[in-house]
This record gives sequence, structure tokens and C-alpha cells, in this order.
Amino acid sequence: MAAARPVVSIFSNSGDNKVVATAPLPAVFTAPIRADIVNFVHTNMAKNKRQAYSVNVEAGHQTSAVSWGTGRAVARIPRVSGTGTHRAGQAAFGNMCRGGRMFAPTKTWRKWHVKTNLNQKRFATASAVAASALPSLVLARGHKVEQIHEIPLVLEAGVESINKTKDAIALLKAINAYSDIEKVINSKKLRAGKGKLRNRRHRQRRGPLVIYNEDQGIVKAFRAIPGVELAPVSALNLLQLAPGGHVGRFVIWTAPAFERLDAIYGTQTTASSVKKGYKLPQSILANADLPRLINSDEIQAVVRPAGLSKPKRPFTQRKNPLKNMGVMVRLNPYAQSLRRAEILGRAVGKVAKKSGKNTEYIKTLLSEDTA
Repeated sequence: MAAARPVVSIFSNSGDNKVVATAPLPAVFTAPIRADIVNFVHTNMAKNKRQAYSVNVEAGHQTSAVSWGTGRAVARIPRVSGTGTHRAGQAAFGNMCRGGRMFAPTKTWRKWHVKTNLNQKRFATASAVAASALPSLVLARGHKVEQIHEIPLVLEAGVESINKTKDAIALLKAINAYSDIEKVINSKKLRAGKGKLRNRRHRQRRGPLVIYNEDQGIVKAFRAIPGVELAPVSALNLLQLAPGGHVGRFVIWTAPAFERLDAIYGTQTTASSVKKGYKLPQSILANADLPRLINSDEIQAVVRPAGLSKPKRPFTQRKNPLKNMGVMVRLNPYAQSLRRAEILGRAVGKVAKKSGKNTEYIKTLLSEDTA
């Protein structure tokens, strides 16, 4: 990424898409994009806003019930005492019973929050920032950025002093980013489920994330626009950079925030000046595009030509010489003579046996006649 485009354009706030300056691409945009780490860290971080819940500790046990014991042809589950009502004699307490407690009642002392390693969280944040600079990933996430002149989109410092929402909307329209806001407005739907009753009545898509260096009114100007979120560059949040654990958020940078990234995250040669002892993660492969490497002229010039798609067997079909006479004769030429002698011997034995049976029969007949 850095080799392909070493500088990034800084656009004017007037809306004429005029490039007022350029800035070198921060090194954090060359960090490896690890979607697996982003998803893992996002899953853990999202659990840290949960509130404890549980059922009433007495639920399902607010009745007088005792087992009838054995010998009455009913199950030994506790049964409601008394007579004269349908409730008397009904099973109680068990999770299979009507009006009983649930299985393994939930408790408030469940482990709700998950600690994530700091270096993992920083790796995930760097990956999410790097992914926000690839138009293919931003488009794949569903953002409407076809008319944006350049990604990452950087605006000059004056945008931080905008304090009116109408001016912010005019700016978004001028830089062709308002189509992403319209996508958010059109996506507003009624939430399915009980969340409708819990102050989460509607749901909608995410719009652009505006990252600034110093709040001089920019937060008040943009916070009322549907789908737009804001974050200071000194406190980037993975839950905003990769909502749902999916990288590729459309990010609008202010020039001061963009220029501070090298100081916050460091470069390949210098450590961060803000995060103690932190160095940017680096890819093991300088070029992770394996098909491009394999098909390059340098590698194709030295590889052997491709063989047959179906390799020929180095041997013919194996046959059992004990069952196949042809293979046996090839291994032992004398086997054919032995086999022939065996067949002849067997035939002679049959003839002798048959003739022996006849003589015995004749002898029996002769003995009967003489008697």
C-alpha cells in the first residue's frame, strides 16, 4: 500500500474537491490486515458493556410441595399439598413442571466481562485502520463510496471547527459522501424481538466514521446525522472501526488527526511516542499475494513444467499369484508343471476310488449268490 501510493491528498472543505496539500501515508496503513484477530478482539470487547441479569432466586419455589414417596404409582417429584383444587397434587419445583423453576437458574455472578490482551487490541485496531484504506474492503462492507475521489479520505483542518449540522451535511454532499448517509436513512427498520420494548425500537446501518484531532465544534455538528459516528484519533475504538467484527469502515479523517497517526502508532523503524514500547505489527511476507508470486516471471522461469493432470501409475495392477496362475508362472515357471501334475494325480485318484467301489459291490453280490 505505501509503496503504491506514498502520499495521500488532503481535500478542501469548500466542496470543489480541490487538493490543497498532500501528506505521507502513515505506517499504520501498512499493518497486516488480520480479520481473525479483529473478529476475536471485537467479540471480547463487545461483552464488556453487558449488564448482569438473572431470574428471581425464589422463582418456582414459592409453594408448599413435598414428594409423596414410593408406593402410590406416581413419580417422586414434589407435589403441591392440600385438596379441593386443581393445583393440589400437581408436580412442583422441577424444571419439567408447570410453574416450576428453570434448569440451572441464571445468577448475577456470571463472568460477564472478558479481559483481552492489550497488544491484541492494538493489533486489531491497527488492522482495522489499515483495512479502511482499501476501497475493495470498504465497498464489500456495504458503504456507498463509488463517487469518493480517494480513500482514505482526508479533509483539511478547518472541518474541525464546523459547528452547524447544516454545514456538515453540505460538506458531506460536496465530497460525495452523502449517498452513504442516504443508505443509512433508507435502512431504518423496526427491530425484531423484545428490544422494541427496551429503548431499542429501531435498527439501521452504519455510516461514515469521522476521526478528528481536536473537538472545536465538529462533534456537535456531525452527531445528529444518522449513521455518522465520531472518534478522537487518540482514542480509536475497534467497535467503531470494525462494527460487527467486519473490517472496512468508511472513515473520514481530518488532516491533523491523519498526521498524528505516526506519532500514536509509530512506524516500522520507530516506536510509538504515546504507547509505551509499542511497535507496529509487520507481515511475515512482504507480499502476501501468493497467486501473484507463483505466477511471476522470476518463479515461473525456474519451476519445472506442469505434469499430467492425472499422474500415471508407476506400476500395473497388482494381482495375487496364489489366485492368478499367469502371475504365478511368471514368478515360478515350474508352478505350471506342478499344477498339471496335481490335476493328473487327482484324476487318477478319482478313477481308482471309483473302481475300488465297484469291486466291493461285485464281491458283495457274489457272496450273496453263493449263500
